[in-house]
Amino acid sequence: MTLNTPGTHATDRAGLNGQVPRCDHVDQLPAAGAGPPICEECLALGRQWARLLVCLTCGWVACSDDSQGGHARAHYQETDHPVVAALEPGSTWRWCYVHRRTV
Repeated sequence: MTLNTPGTHATDRAGLNGQVPRCDHVDQLPAAGAGPPICEECLALGRQWARLLVCLTCGWVACSDDSQGGHARAHYQETDHPVVAALEPGSTWRWCYVHRRTV
């Protein structure tokens, strides 16, 4: 089935077999290296973090929403950098804040 809505280019972005469209933010990411494996904001507040995420736009490392601070989301809200990844070795998990889903 093809959507013929003018200006949407839905056929260019649609996934296969009902999958959600591909996240274009992933294609636009620069090659950013990760900062040190700590949440600087939690460290300054004397808090522990549950999991660390790295911003794939600038390399900023911060705690996930599972932590008390949620500093990775705060970084997105301040910078509009859309995609983060788990800092854990070997992990392929990535999250797009704009689309609110894994990518």
